[in-house]
Amino acid sequence: MLDLSMSTPNAGPPLSASEERTWAMVAHIGVLVAAWFAMGFLCPLIIWLVFRYRSDFVRRHAVESLNFQISLLIYSAVAAVLIFVTFGLGVLIVVPLVAIGAVVALVVIILATVAASGGNDYRYPLTIRFVR
Repeated sequence: MLDLSMSTPNAGPPLSASEERTWAMVAHIGVLVAAWFAMGFLCPLIIWLVFRYRSDFVRRHAVESLNFQISLLIYSAVAAVLIFVTFGLGVLIVVPLVAIGAVVALVVIILATVAASGGNDYRYPLTIRFVR
């Protein structure tokens, strides 16, 4: 697991409370834009890299969103392997699970965005926390 602390002194001025909430929201909802290119993890990764030393609030939300997106990639890879290993029979199980998972992912992304807009923290369910 990566443990990346906030220890760089020349990171720029701190963000205002309004800016913190805005960038924390973008860390969650921005994945829907990046997901069109099958790279949903890019938005929270970029926000984390840019703002991690300027706002602990934005860093926490970006890391949470990034971990969720990495977890979704891993779950998708496992589903693809399951389909391959079962010579396509796994599709009968995987397709309904993917459909349900997509709806659940959308709901929790919206919940995380609403939490960020209200200045609250959010923890995604079933997330493997690689980055801290």
